[in-house]
Amino acid sequence: MAYTHFKDNFWNSDPTGTVGYDVIIQHLNDGRRTCKEVEEFMKARASIEDKYAKDLLGLSRKVFGLNEMNTLKRSLDMFKLQIEHVGQTHLQLAQNMRDEAKKLEDFRERQKDAKKKVEFQMDSLHKQKVLQFRRTLESKKAYEQKCRDKEEADQNVNRNANNTRNIEKLHSKALQAKQNADEADRVYLQNVTSLAKIRNEWLNEHANACEVFEAQVKERINTLRNTVWTHVNQLSQQCVTSDELYEEVRKSLDQCDIKEDIEYFIHLRRTGDKPPAPVLYENFYSSDRNPNAGQFSKSPLPINRRATSPDPGTDDVIYSTLQEPGYSFIQF
Repeated sequence: MAYTHFKDNFWNSDPTGTVGYDVIIQHLNDGRRTCKEVEEFMKARASIEDKYAKDLLGLSRKVFGLNEMNTLKRSLDMFKLQIEHVGQTHLQLAQNMRDEAKKLEDFRERQKDAKKKVEFQMDSLHKQKVLQFRRTLESKKAYEQKCRDKEEADQNVNRNANNTRNIEKLHSKALQAKQNADEADRVYLQNVTSLAKIRNEWLNEHANACEVFEAQVKERINTLRNTVWTHVNQLSQQCVTSDELYEEVRKSLDQCDIKEDIEYFIHLRRTGDKPPAPVLYENFYSSDRNPNAGQFSKSPLPINRRATSPDPGTDDVIYSTLQEPGYSFIQF
């Protein structure tokens, strides 16, 4: 299929019409609007990345695992460090997106300026063409009217050829009508020639404008395609970079040894390998009682001892002796 061009497909039959040219201009305006929309999208996306990056950096400064030790502490520290690095990479990604948005903005403004120059020249030629076309039509009408006047004057001369009294006057009117017709013909021909010159100039300028505008459309499509391509490449690279940083965390977690951390904690904080001796019951009145019983290395627990048993000799109450079972109960 042959490659088609703007200059071969945007003409119209109206001598003063600009339908084809207007279609191209509208297409360029729509394309400029698309550039603006993509530019705003990139800026908004950069703002999202910027906020996310700052949130990550703030999160990486949160204190946790302060009391952990050994391999787990190293893994947690590595985790925080890499989260900080990920935040920094997102911060850089946000700046890269803003740079791409600025490039697109500059490109859009350059195309706008170039388009204005061509539009100015085309608008000027179009106004000249319309004005000259109207003059040509007016001169054509005047020329045709003068020709009709000349024919009528000639017919009057022929009809009154035998009228010697008015023949001279009729000849004079016919001559004047011929001169007027010749002058109208000259003006008409001059306007047609001028219109043809302006038309040719407009045709060339229209073709040149079509080439410039087609080049702008090509450049815009290519720029937008490359901008989006670069954008998704940046996002993909960010994923790769983040995964590389997270891999450092995974490597550190691989070195996290549960047994080693337990042994490290025991070695660092151990308090002894012998439990406290059991507290045995010792009868206070037993001859085998250990006099040091109840004395501990630390503060002893308070112990309530029973008072001396009274002499069992009264009839009012009977106390049980130590030898009797159930001695702690009072019998009435």
